[in-house]
Order: sequence, then C-alpha cells, then structure tokens
Amino acid sequence: MSDDERPEAVDQLAETPSDREEDEFLPRRELLEQIDMAIEAGDPARLNELLEPMHAADIADIIERLDTSGRRDFLGLYSGEIDGEILSEIDESIREEVLEQLPPEVLAEAVREMDSDDVVDLVEDLDESGRAEILAALDDSDRAAVQQSLTYPEYSAGRLMQSEVVTAPEHWTVGDMIDFLRAEEWLPEQFYHVILVDPRRHPIGYVQLGRMLASRRDVALSELSEESFRTISAYADEGDVAYAFNQYHLISAPVVDRDDRLVGVITIDDAMAVLDEEHEEDILRLAGVGEESAITDTVIETLRQRLPWLMVNLAAANLAAYVISIFEASIQQIVALAVLMPIVASMGGNAGTQTLAVAVRALATKSLTGGNVWRVVRREALVGLMNGLTFALVMGMIAWFWFDVSHLPLVIAVAMTVNLAVAALAGILVPLTLEKLGADPALASGTFVTTMTDVVGFFAFLGLASAVLL
Repeated sequence: MSDDERPEAVDQLAETPSDREEDEFLPRRELLEQIDMAIEAGDPARLNELLEPMHAADIADIIERLDTSGRRDFLGLYSGEIDGEILSEIDESIREEVLEQLPPEVLAEAVREMDSDDVVDLVEDLDESGRAEILAALDDSDRAAVQQSLTYPEYSAGRLMQSEVVTAPEHWTVGDMIDFLRAEEWLPEQFYHVILVDPRRHPIGYVQLGRMLASRRDVALSELSEESFRTISAYADEGDVAYAFNQYHLISAPVVDRDDRLVGVITIDDAMAVLDEEHEEDILRLAGVGEESAITDTVIETLRQRLPWLMVNLAAANLAAYVISIFEASIQQIVALAVLMPIVASMGGNAGTQTLAVAVRALATKSLTGGNVWRVVRREALVGLMNGLTFALVMGMIAWFWFDVSHLPLVIAVAMTVNLAVAALAGILVPLTLEKLGADPALASGTFVTTMTDVVGFFAFLGLASAVLL
C-alpha cells in the first residue's frame, strides 16, 4: 500500500505523543479558559454546563489548580454539584479549605454517598469540630464503621479498608449467593469478591464474581475459592499492604482483627493509591523536599520543607571546603589542581546518585533483602571499580594533553578510580545503614552520599598530588 493510500486511522495510530499539542487525558486549554471565564463572570449555569460531562477526578484537578480566591468563587457557583466522588478526589492539602466552604446540607449529602474508607480518609486529618460535623451527617451504622476504622493506627490497613463487605456462609451454593445478591437492597457500589466466612466470621476463602456467574447454581462456593486468597491484619502498615497487592496480583483482600475475624476489605484501587504515594514520597525525599505540593503549598510552607535540608547541605559543603583548604598551598603551586578537582568530585557524586537511586528503590519494593544484600554490594563495588578504571584512562589522557605537568595524569587517574569505587559502595551502604538504624533511607541518603564522594574525591586527588607532584 502506498503512502497516499494509507487510511487516516493508520496515520492517527502512528502519531507519537510528541506530535500532540496536549495530553489527551487532560482538559483542553480552551475548556479551561472557558471555565475561568464562567467563574469570572459569576455564571453558574455556564459553569455547570462545562463541567457536567467531566469525570470527578478532572473536576477535582480544576479545583486544585485554582488559587484560594478562585476556589472560593468556584465553590460559590458550583457547590451544589459537589458530590462524594468529587470530594474523595480532592487533594488532602486543600480538602479542609473546600469542606469549610460547602453548605452543610451539600456536605452531608456528599459524605453519605462515600464509602467508609473514603470517609475515613476525609476526616482523619480534620480537627475535632470538623470531624464531628462529618460524622454527624452519617447514618448510625456508617458512623460506627468509620469510628471503628479511626481506632486503628494511622497508615495501617484498618484505616485503608472499607467496612462494606459481601460475605457468604461457607456451605452456600452459587444459586444461594445469586438469590441473595438479587434480593439485597444494599450492596457496595463496587466489589470484586464474595468472601466466605465460618460461623465465627473468620474468612476462609473468596470467590471472584465472574467465576461465580459462570458456574452452575448447584456448585458449592467453596469449590470456586481462589488460590490467591490471603488475609491482611488491620494493624499491618499500608506500605506492606500495597506491596502484597503488587506482589501477589490481588484484586481485593479481606482485613481481619487480632482474633482473625473479618472487619473489612481493601480493594486494588486503594492499594495502588498507597503505592503511588509511596513512590512519590521516595522521589521527593531523595530531593530533600519532603511531602511538598507543587500546586497548593504556599511560599512559607515550601520554605519550611526545603530550608532544613539546604542547611544540612551547607554544612556538608563546608566540610568539603575544609578538606580543600588543607591543601591550599598545593593548589597555589599547581593551578591545574584547581581546574581538575571539581571533575573528580562531580563524577563521584553522579556515580553515587546512580547507585543510591537503585538501592532506595530496591529497599522500598523489598527486593533487597538479607539473602541477596552482599551479592548486590559486591556487584556495585565491581561496577564502581570498572567505571573508575574506564574514566581514569579518559581523564588521564585529557590531563596529559591539557597540562604539561609530570605525573598529573597518574594522580587524577588513581583519584578517579578511588572516588568512583567509594561512590558505588556509599550509594548502597548508606541507605542500608540508615534503614538498619530505623531512619528513612530516601530522606537522608543523598546528603551523606554526596558528602562522602566530595570529601573522598578532594582528599584523594589533592592528597596524591601533594605527595607525588610536590
């Protein structure tokens, strides 16, 4: 087929993301401009018309991108349309601000539409008065379920679970379950499994809905139980929950109390949200900025996040500067040392950061364990040594052509080898040590690794130069 005969659909499929002006999953720029115009004009009818076909997550994004004044105007026009789905999608950094501006009747109706786990997520960071207002809007059974979840530790499976669970006695058949589901007036909005329980409400298995509906009515549910079944303690850390879902490809998992009685269920959407938060947190902490929001944080909040680690970096930089000052006389005699020493330190810093990123990620995903740690350490040490020898040869040749100083190529080659080997070891040993000490390796490793490579790089290069060249 010639190029002229290619169907238009083929051309569209061949289009790469870089060919598109905007992300197809984000609201168009023209639409955002029209929404801004409707807010400025104070036109609620036009605003409702523009937002009516949009997904709740996109509406939440629009609320988040507005400044405080814009959000106030937006909610004044659109507050009557805020429902539980939109409320659960709003970023927690501005959620309290949004709640304060919603009319009580709108807030009460929105909260009643939410699953118990979303209500827990909504109220756990509120003060007592705000929490009481939300809880007062719930039915007695829903309020009791939320209050029960709030008794579990923060960031635990008990806070993550929803209490709405579909269960069946272990002796039921497919027909019994289908009849029950058809007759039941209340069911969770979304559920993936029917959990089988014994008379003491201990979960003993679960059946996937699709497999149940594809079976005959007389088949026992226990015969359809999934092999992936496993329970999660309500006191388990939510990071471990996300790891279990990812590791074992779970769709949902029952949550049990200390007596192994069923108290709730966690679904894949909540587990993956935790996993996403863990990844985001690691990236931010590697950069030393903590839990920072690029959109909603104020200048003071951003400054409070960044200033402490910049102070730590300043102290580390002064330590490296002190090492340089020790060899001040050598640098004055051979100017080439001042030109070349940043190269040694920079290469070590970059090599250490590479290893550090891999190590922190491996620790977060629990793939770096006591059984393989020394094999990984040996590998990184060998990689660092080989990198050092490679770039020692390169920099030795550059120094030879660049400066007419006897033995200088040998000095920088040895210093480069030492620093890159140390950088590789520091990149993995520092986060491992911090984890052993109970510290977050993502938060503090970068500063320690950079300091080590700077100090070792300067000391190795300038110390060798002083000993060999002078």
